[in-house]
Amino acid sequence: MGHVLYLVRHGEQVDAEYGVSDGPLSPRGERQARLIADRLGGVPFNNVWHSPLQRAAETAAIMAKQLPALDPKPTPLLFDCVPTEYSPEMPHAFEPFFNAVTEEEVDAGRAQMADAVAEFLTPSRETTHDLLITHNFVIGWFVREALSAPGWRWVGVNQANCALTIIRYRSGRMPELVTHNDLGHLPVELRTGLADAQPY
Repeated sequence: MGHVLYLVRHGEQVDAEYGVSDGPLSPRGERQARLIADRLGGVPFNNVWHSPLQRAAETAAIMAKQLPALDPKPTPLLFDCVPTEYSPEMPHAFEPFFNAVTEEEVDAGRAQMADAVAEFLTPSRETTHDLLITHNFVIGWFVREALSAPGWRWVGVNQANCALTIIRYRSGRMPELVTHNDLGHLPVELRTGLADAQPY
């Protein structure tokens, strides 16, 4: 099967809608974490990594409590970040967001994502299953990278809380986006984190 990456966005955070930068999971976020753990219960993971931010670390801890074989470890390569500046190719609606991001933040995000791609997005001759519990922008960047899309195209590649994205890397083949933003394990009332509701 090669190197299979299972990308999970953290569960819903308390007061996320008010722009709080980090914090504990909401009760819905805790339920989301338990359900994604159920979904992935049969996968023989070789490695489990998570962002050090509280909302991702709590998601990882809940999943590990439900699946004792998991041994999640934090890595700064999965921190939330902004990996590019505004591009004219983007819709103008994104411009106010990027106006609030500093050049230093973009430089740090770009360097972080370069290191993350080198670390995680690699083919393997042996079958390897790695779980990464991280953030919307990071997963968007990984999907963009797998599809060889332009650098700015991570914008608008969105994931719901505890949605599942799978990318497979095999030697001598192009990366395969197996599934993106899969919500099948979440009931409608737990499909949070997207600007537009997705009841299907």
